[in-house]
Amino acid sequence: MRIPTFLLFSFLAASLDARTPNFIVIFCDDLGYGDLGSFGNPTIETPNLDRMGREGQKWTQFYSADPICTPSRAGLLTGRYPIRNGMTSSARGVLFPDSSGGLPQDEITIAEILKQKDYATAAIGKWHLGHLPQHLPMTQGFDSYWGIPYSNDMDGARGRPNYRENAADPNYYPDIKHYNVPLMDGEKIIERPADQNTVTKRYNEIAVDYIKANKDRPFFLYLAHTMVHIPLFVSEQFRGESVRGLYGDTVEEIDWGVGMILDALRDEGLEKDTVVVFSSDNGPWLAFKTHGGSSGPLRAGKGTNFEGGQRVPTIFWGPGYVKPGVVNGMGSTIDLMETFAALSGVDAPKDRKLDGFDLSRTLSGQSDSPRNEFHYWNRGKLHAVRSGPWKLHVIQREPINYSRIANMDGPELYHLEYDISEAYDVAATHPEIVKQLSKLIKEHEKDTEDSLPEQLSARIEE
Repeated sequence: MRIPTFLLFSFLAASLDARTPNFIVIFCDDLGYGDLGSFGNPTIETPNLDRMGREGQKWTQFYSADPICTPSRAGLLTGRYPIRNGMTSSARGVLFPDSSGGLPQDEITIAEILKQKDYATAAIGKWHLGHLPQHLPMTQGFDSYWGIPYSNDMDGARGRPNYRENAADPNYYPDIKHYNVPLMDGEKIIERPADQNTVTKRYNEIAVDYIKANKDRPFFLYLAHTMVHIPLFVSEQFRGESVRGLYGDTVEEIDWGVGMILDALRDEGLEKDTVVVFSSDNGPWLAFKTHGGSSGPLRAGKGTNFEGGQRVPTIFWGPGYVKPGVVNGMGSTIDLMETFAALSGVDAPKDRKLDGFDLSRTLSGQSDSPRNEFHYWNRGKLHAVRSGPWKLHVIQREPINYSRIANMDGPELYHLEYDISEAYDVAATHPEIVKQLSKLIKEHEKDTEDSLPEQLSARIEE
């Protein structure tokens, strides 16, 4: 296998006496809340993630920054609701191969703040924050990049089969030639179309090589899997192995990769110096039937602001920093910047509004989660808010065809501790809570009035 450019870099060793933690974020695409064994899936086998959950912290109420790809990733890396940096839009929900925009260069990412302590930084996998040179990871604090720059269903070939028509068959297997997505090393395209049959395997192998190459220096590895976004592909080793069909195969290969990474940390003696986070960018893409995942007990999925769209399976692992257990308090991917800053002793940005909380004391078992509110943005509009157990919807999208706005007779109120599935609207019996949460929505909308213009609709000029 070709050695990526960034593995050829030489690195300076840091003093072991001043060791700061390594951070690894393993970020799946479209993985549902109910897709892991430890989160209740009865058929997909995820022994490595299940073990990670037993040895670390399983968070049962952890939210992605947004229910679709591009804004979700912007939120994770900047610690800000994507509305603030313009990475959400009613015109185009995500970036496409013809998009000229991307994450604004004056936004500050986790990778950039960690440079205060000379961290090595690498992004592997799906980027989806701009594929042009001025928007690639190396402009946002990452030393290197290796992966597919946007969603793997883009650049589709003319005349390709209709995926939705075939998605009822759990064993339908697409053809890589129907998707002309590029595989990049830095700014250079090294393979097109990318061999998606092997891409998950290669991501994991490169991640392990990166860990070994940087064992003497603090590092931040952002491993953003292309899977389980459709079209689904899996290496030969895992094809046909899951009783859940192709979707299960892809999840089980991701699980295998998690095991490789945790084993590499143990082999290199880094397990007590590393914090690993496993999560997803949003909920499952239910429109793709057996090729989409499961929300478990949650309502709806990707693209919606129901719990199935944004509550994602999340595990923190790190024997030196994370006390094993189950956390039922709220957390979000936008909390990672503040948390990593606290754990590494670097300064989070002070010149802009951050929306995250420092979860480090919760990870160590010293306190409950500090987060008590969460705002559900979707395509540039605030659709819902949660405060404690109460959640108020003021705008909704169709549960399956999420491009459409659903009809609402009025605000809907749910008590998530009693009604995790958002089945029983209690707005009529709790008008005082509706009033309270409506005020929170107005306050948050006012707080975001100075946000950047949306960055997603501009296209490359022909």
